[in-house]
Amino acid sequence: MLIAPVSIAVPLATPMGEAHQLIVVTSAGWDTPNGHLQAFERTASGWKAHGAGFDVSLGRSGSAWGMGVHPQQADGPQKREGDGRSPAGIFAIGPAFGYAEHISSAMPYQPMLASSYCMDVPASPLYNQIVDAAKVGEAAVKGSTEAMRLDLHNDGDRRYREGFVIEHNPGAVPGQGSCIFAHLWRQPGEATAGCTAMEPARMSALLAWLSPDAKPLFVLLPDAEYQRLQRSWDLPALPETTR
Repeated sequence: MLIAPVSIAVPLATPMGEAHQLIVVTSAGWDTPNGHLQAFERTASGWKAHGAGFDVSLGRSGSAWGMGVHPQQADGPQKREGDGRSPAGIFAIGPAFGYAEHISSAMPYQPMLASSYCMDVPASPLYNQIVDAAKVGEAAVKGSTEAMRLDLHNDGDRRYREGFVIEHNPGAVPGQGSCIFAHLWRQPGEATAGCTAMEPARMSALLAWLSPDAKPLFVLLPDAEYQRLQRSWDLPALPETTR
């Protein structure tokens, strides 16, 4: 006797993967230098908002498609080194960093030193890496504009006092953008060179909440792109207050 095969619906893979924590940033459009951040947790019934959302600042020129865990997108601006745009898409969240020796976070943490630099020189073999000049040599960090102890190099600048790495361009493709972080702002709403910035209390709360076991991801999209991709990328429904 022949038995008819049973059709089993297999869900399509999405960029969300095994993530159980999301940080979602949305903006009004590609050229908008500010946005709204909402955190989410995955529950048995789907994504649930974690805490209240809040305003953040983005790149001075807005945002552009970056290189992350999402499928590459052809329509819209593409992130390039020095363009002043925050990378859009879905990205792994890398280690936390800051000025203190330790912070209250389960995330891997790297204290920054006076000799710590992030290499934003496309021709460098260390491109898109945070390195210690005391280990790699002063010549290796020549030309970098990203001293990670801004307080020591820029008159007490607090922006990198606490933050985390947004893993844009993990393959370090030259010229596609580097050194993308979530960090503090110097003053409310001040645009960045391509990062996402927020007030200190918000950053501390995010770092205390994030867990590497939850495989957290960072999402940044203009509103129209978020609505277009929400279902196919398994993105959470946004609270009405963020729309």
